[in-house]
Amino acid sequence: MEDQKRVGLIESVKDSIVHAIEGTGDVTGALVNTVSRTVARTIEGLGGIATSLVHTTADVTQGAIQAVMGVGGDLGAAAKGIVLGVLRGAKETGAANLETIAQTSESVIKTTARVSGDLGMATKGLVEGAIQGAKELGLDATEAASAAASGALKAAGQIGAAAGESVRNALTGTIAGVKVVLKEPFSTGAKSRTRTPSRKDREGERDEFLQARTRRRASGQAPE
Repeated sequence: MEDQKRVGLIESVKDSIVHAIEGTGDVTGALVNTVSRTVARTIEGLGGIATSLVHTTADVTQGAIQAVMGVGGDLGAAAKGIVLGVLRGAKETGAANLETIAQTSESVIKTTARVSGDLGMATKGLVEGAIQGAKELGLDATEAASAAASGALKAAGQIGAAAGESVRNALTGTIAGVKVVLKEPFSTGAKSRTRTPSRKDREGERDEFLQARTRRRASGQAPE
């Protein structure tokens, strides 16, 4: 029953957006209005606001991106519209915050990858939407951009190296007048891998040890 509800929501969002885009040709406007209304209506009256919002955002994102891909729309505008729509919808429940931005970005990148969309274009759209949404809601624009980047990087890191490179390249420089500060969620793992010595490193250390021992013997010192 729960799966049927989710499929129903995805299809409802998809149909609404397709009709809106075909009627106006305005991808961003159609997404903002449809997503905002859908998120606000769906989470209204549900228990566990945070959990409900995460699931709803994932479903709404899937429907929205499928709709845009279906009509050949701009993925960057789609991503921007999704973030704005989610923030405006979540505002009704007091959940329009940096965490919501990051979660939305993560959902958008994962869905975009599943439909073989342009991850770089989607990433830039996410940051643009986060910045505009932050200004509307009184949040810090730089922090909002960083949250969007963090969510995108987290998703890309789970997808693969190529996805990570596409997302990271899209985040260089400034976007919508804001310098994006990268806070990679998987940096700890990267540091750990960097500290692990390679076979070549170990062989080099062994050679140095043997050479040092040979020099000590030649000078009459006792080897360690």
